[in-house]
Amino acid sequence: MDIFIRTADQDDYESLLPLFRQVHDLHVFERPDLYKENSTPVGLEFFKNQLVDDKQHIFVATQGVEMIGFVVMKEEEIPENSFVNARKVLFVNSLCVADAKRKKGIGRRLMEYVFDFGRSLKVDSIELGVSEKNQDAIHFYESIGMATKSRRMEFRLN
Repeated sequence: MDIFIRTADQDDYESLLPLFRQVHDLHVFERPDLYKENSTPVGLEFFKNQLVDDKQHIFVATQGVEMIGFVVMKEEEIPENSFVNARKVLFVNSLCVADAKRKKGIGRRLMEYVFDFGRSLKVDSIELGVSEKNQDAIHFYESIGMATKSRRMEFRLN
């Protein structure tokens, strides 16, 4: 069956909840010191606000009537200053493919859609953050041509 990618709408919320939970549960598992368990990690009002914000974008992947993935992005303009050049970035805040649908090219299709969307916005780059512990995600992003730009490190005091 074909995969269809489109802009999310308000009616998608209930279908997206299990995928939002899937992402959040992974974060909680990897970093329980940062993320707290929450059966509704993305509330309806937060979701609605993302949909009406012209700098935020949510695309969903469907197969028939089944919601099988999503990507959440935000445009950011970085102004020029004495240290950096001005640039426009599309940040991928979250990418998810349903566990049962992984390794079937859906994440790749979603990211190709994001790359095309970024080109249409004339952004300078598409960027995202990924946990060092999530080696599967790192390998996936590298396989689609992304490269490590920088590394954020920490020294935990408690």
